[in-house]
Amino acid sequence: MICLMLTGCGGGAGAPELVWGKRGVQDGELVKPRAIAIGPGDRLYLVDMTARIQAFDRNGRHLGVTWKPPKFSNGRPSGLGVDKAGNVIVSDSHYNCVRVYSPDGVLLRTIGGSAGTEPSQLSYVSDALCDDAGNFYISEFGENQRISKFDSAGTFVKCWGSPGSEIGQFARIRAMTLGPDGNLYVADSCNHRIQVFTHEGEFVRTFGTAGKEPGQLSYPFDVACSTGRTPYLYVVESGNARVQKFTLEGESLGVWGSNGRAPGQLATPWALAVDSRGRVHVVDTMNDRVQRIDF
Repeated sequence: MICLMLTGCGGGAGAPELVWGKRGVQDGELVKPRAIAIGPGDRLYLVDMTARIQAFDRNGRHLGVTWKPPKFSNGRPSGLGVDKAGNVIVSDSHYNCVRVYSPDGVLLRTIGGSAGTEPSQLSYVSDALCDDAGNFYISEFGENQRISKFDSAGTFVKCWGSPGSEIGQFARIRAMTLGPDGNLYVADSCNHRIQVFTHEGEFVRTFGTAGKEPGQLSYPFDVACSTGRTPYLYVVESGNARVQKFTLEGESLGVWGSNGRAPGQLATPWALAVDSRGRVHVVDTMNDRVQRIDF
């Protein structure tokens, strides 16, 4: 693992606190990492294009835990989450299901697996998360372009969304997060916006338009909320190669990053997560690394 501690960070254009990662297929190495989740104790989980799910500490040290889903020849998982018990939620996109694993990679349960457009069926799962009541929210980027809600037993409850650019419609949902306000923040990537819904699917607001200016977005691929006294929403933009910080109401507070390969630069970033200290871990996909910033 290559690990570089940097000083002088701070502000939207500051240097990262930490840069770690090395391209390769050995434990602790990465090949185009595409999703990240943070569990209790700031335990990081990453999935990459080899379909490996690996566990790291907050400083990028491999914890001796690596596993793969049962099958991956059709495609690799594209989303990760962690429930309140610390179990890892894997969006197994091309197998149209969500798999839940123990922190050490033991498969506990599977939701879905039947491809189709009917309620309770799934088509190319992009992300999944679990609320404190055990309900699952699963987004689909295939022909359905919707979010489905399942209860803690895995029983279908409801779904909302359809293909399009109107309010409540989606064009390739990439990721979701639950905010401290209980709302669901959705990265509607090809519509270059964030849509916000209640946990029952009622539309709350939207923000973002296509572009490069502050407040604008270009292919938002992931969203994450901080949990401090004043929570913030962080959005990673694959198109603009940056992270943008927002209030929960959608006001832009600054940007970090630019296109490139040096520390503080990003190449097609796919994901991000916020740890218990409010630091943002950015998945710098095409650079095969993670950058940690205090932003």
